[in-house]
Amino acid sequence: MHLTDILDDSAATSEFKAAVLSVHARTRTPLVASMRPVPHVKIVRLLTHLLSAERELEIESVRIHADSGCSDLTGVIDVTCVDTVRRFSFAWDCAWRASEMGWTDCFGFPDQMRAAREYDWRCFKSWQAVDEISHERFATA
Repeated sequence: MHLTDILDDSAATSEFKAAVLSVHARTRTPLVASMRPVPHVKIVRLLTHLLSAERELEIESVRIHADSGCSDLTGVIDVTCVDTVRRFSFAWDCAWRASEMGWTDCFGFPDQMRAAREYDWRCFKSWQAVDEISHERFATA
């Protein structure tokens, strides 16, 4: 499924959808904030998964708290919606996906490059709703 199809199926606001396309084109936007440096491609993968997994959310903006390793991105994403703020914990891990597929490189390690290339944003090992946060609590936290 292509990003434009995922955006079409999503209940996210038109402003957030435009922000996602901006991020995809490597343009920064205040609607997608990362608290730590995260590679561009991993942010795009995270946003794509969010929009695909949580299609019903009327997303206005996100704040990412994540650590990026060679083969992974783990953390939480705070998702501000029209009527609430949701938090999801996640682990994107292409080495895990390669192991699941039985793919190894010439050294016998999980072929994470193949997994990232073939599965892209679909290498999420875990995705879990943590809680629902009121706008007021989120704004002062």
